[in-house]
Amino acid sequence: MRLSVDQDSCIGSGQCVITAPEVFDQRDEDGIVTLLTDRPDPGDAADVRHAAAICPAAAISVAD
Repeated sequence: MRLSVDQDSCIGSGQCVITAPEVFDQRDEDGIVTLLTDRPDPGDAADVRHAAAICPAAAISVAD
């Protein structure tokens, strides 16, 4: 699994950070998503996919 985020689309809702805090973080200055890793552990796959699915801006892309 490989992740990417579109920081230009992100609206800073933080749902990804709540859902998968071991993979996603937010910048302090504006709340825009950042990745802690672009290749999460297999054990985090379900949370990562859920975070991508609930992102209101569709800013998270997951590739297998």
